[in-house]
Amino acid sequence: MMGSREKNYEDLIFPFCDEVGKYEKLDKIGQGTFGEVFKARHKKTKKIVALKKVLMDNEKEGFPITALREIKILQQLKHDNVVKLNEICRTKPTVYNRWHSTFYLVFDFCEHDLAGLLSNYNVKFSLGEIKKVMQQLLEGLFYIHSSKILHRDMKAANVLITKTGTLKLADFGLARAFSQRNGQPNRFTNRVVTLWYRPPELLLGERNYGPPIDLWGAGCIMAEMWTRTPIMQGSTEQHQLNLISQLCGSITPEVWPGVENLPLYNTMELSKIHKRKVKERLKPYVRDPHACDLIDKMLTLDASKRIDADSSLNHDFFWVDPLPCDLGKMLSHHTHSMFEFLATPRRGKQQQQQQPTQSQQSQASHSSQQMSSSQSTGQSQQGGSRRSGHRPSASASVASMSSCPERIF
Repeated sequence: MMGSREKNYEDLIFPFCDEVGKYEKLDKIGQGTFGEVFKARHKKTKKIVALKKVLMDNEKEGFPITALREIKILQQLKHDNVVKLNEICRTKPTVYNRWHSTFYLVFDFCEHDLAGLLSNYNVKFSLGEIKKVMQQLLEGLFYIHSSKILHRDMKAANVLITKTGTLKLADFGLARAFSQRNGQPNRFTNRVVTLWYRPPELLLGERNYGPPIDLWGAGCIMAEMWTRTPIMQGSTEQHQLNLISQLCGSITPEVWPGVENLPLYNTMELSKIHKRKVKERLKPYVRDPHACDLIDKMLTLDASKRIDADSSLNHDFFWVDPLPCDLGKMLSHHTHSMFEFLATPRRGKQQQQQQPTQSQQSQASHSSQQMSSSQSTGQSQQGGSRRSGHRPSASASVASMSSCPERIF
């Protein structure tokens, strides 16, 4: 027999939180520790949306604080290059779900994520298209950092792209506001950012951090536009630090003043023999010298010297031919959605050679030549000068390039 408490639950009315039943789930397009993401269609309007299920299994009562934070941040952010939260829906509490509603965040649907596109070697990016991807990504980062928000989970799978080529930063489940509290250091958790995209300061225990942690992830993503797979695939935090040292040079007070004061500096094993080789290692893949230079600046070990989003957008990479160009035409040739969840894993083999094979190098060279010739046309000629108060339009697209090896190391 239904108790009075359960009966009250059934009769509750939520005027600003519709039932999710008005949507029809079509496909599952994502899954992780955050929950599940579904492609869905509004039963009346036929509009396609994305439903992100709020994980409630670990909540004995109440709404998860992490989800509340994500909702508050998404309601605050309004930008072309940030995913749009439309509404929050729920299931009706019944005896079948033990009187616990399930909540869903409803977003505009994006047809692809960047990891899914990069996993498909039929998707080929020209240099102008890669520039447009990175320009939009950095515009999004500039906006959220100006709004005093840290993303804290930058990776290719969290970069969505519409079929018309507009990029959207997504998954703000780890995001949080930041500020300088009267000069007092922040005490944020350092257990954020997916390991392969985690900057060295977090791996060494830093808790007083800011926007540079997102720029490290942006640098990893930018390199991935050519390598087609994450460039540093550590299996543990110690292994990740080793890979960072092999690529970016040894972590020492000489190149990073004050690093010796970080909590884990004397705990982790840090080699002192590695020279910085970012440009050298990337050169077989990234044939554009301006691109190599920008990635190098994003992957600066010392966070205080790492380039920020605004300076990145003013880098020569975006202001020499070929200029950033629209991706809608390229994406129009791919009618099926591409998401990391639906793709084959992109993780490289653990014993992969450090340098690409000869055939892979020739493929990269061929694509680089294609990019230069195809983008010298009027398609890439967008008006405007360097960013001096006026920001370039954020409408754009994504693209990809020739097949490359699975990892740098």
